[in-house]
Amino acid sequence: MAEPDVPDEFLAGYSQALTAACSTGRRLTREELQSLRGRGERAAEAGFGLRALVRAHLIAAQQVQPDLPQDAAVRVLAVVEQAVDAFAEGHDRAQRLAVRQEEAARREFIDDLLYGRSDLGRLAERAERFGLLLSHAHAVAVAQGTGPFDDGSSVTRRIESSLIARFGNRRILLTTKDGRLICIAPGDQSDVLSFFAKQAYAATDGGRVAVGRAHPGAGGVVHSYEEALNALDLAVRMGLEDPVLQASDLLVYPVLTRDRQAMAELVRSVLGPLKDARGGAQPLIETLIAYFDTGCVAAEAARRLSLSVRAMTYRLERIHQLTGADPGDAVHRYTLQTAVIGARLLDWPAREL
Repeated sequence: MAEPDVPDEFLAGYSQALTAACSTGRRLTREELQSLRGRGERAAEAGFGLRALVRAHLIAAQQVQPDLPQDAAVRVLAVVEQAVDAFAEGHDRAQRLAVRQEEAARREFIDDLLYGRSDLGRLAERAERFGLLLSHAHAVAVAQGTGPFDDGSSVTRRIESSLIARFGNRRILLTTKDGRLICIAPGDQSDVLSFFAKQAYAATDGGRVAVGRAHPGAGGVVHSYEEALNALDLAVRMGLEDPVLQASDLLVYPVLTRDRQAMAELVRSVLGPLKDARGGAQPLIETLIAYFDTGCVAAEAARRLSLSVRAMTYRLERIHQLTGADPGDAVHRYTLQTAVIGARLLDWPAREL
């Protein structure tokens, strides 16, 4: 595609300054250099590329050279170099400022989007500039690594390049927030978030990715983002080991804690007596966790806890004695397991209820 012609306004006074400097053997004056920098800035703001602008300056110099005395003509190259350098400095300065302004606008948009700030209609308009159609449903995946992510890191760029290579110009937004890597994609394109999760997990070397459910509208992005964050928090509190967490698979936990007061009362009434055991409640809580996680197979639970089967059996009997609930009984087991989940979610007994 042909480059646009450079308007005369960006070359105004250039030929005259070139002629004067070459004829007298002087360098360009401070005022002339400042004028060149200013024209370079304005040209960048007008959208003209540096290549076309440099070519225009060289052509102008070629037109001036034949009219110069022979001894002055040999100085053209040095003066042109000085002039183009000043013009390019102004152009680069404007470009850097534009990039910083674009980055600031993008960061402001991300903050407003993920925190649910700003008028939703205005937010939707701004979203199109960054490739999102907020009238559609979107889902959010959040990757948390062993170290913080930032927009300019090599890991972030590598994952972004992989997404672009795989999915091209799909409406995907990759960003960072609070040291986490975030991918926002249309809700009907689960393959995008699955691929992102795979790439992010491989890049974080021990990190974890959580994927929120798809929700419609600008508020849906916030909802999905919060679901992903809650899933990461749940993974820590519940000791979940899965590298990729789906918020849809963890809905039972928010349901259980929706009435926090009722859950705290269940934990106190069912598991409170375990605090009277030698060593406190925590070892017996860990026994129940291992027992339930292994499908109530005492031998496998004992192996996980590095206990003998006899010691495991003793602990289960002790739990029965203290709480009155038998882990081997189906009805009692449900009550105990629910209470154990509540204890983990509420960080009991480390934190008093």
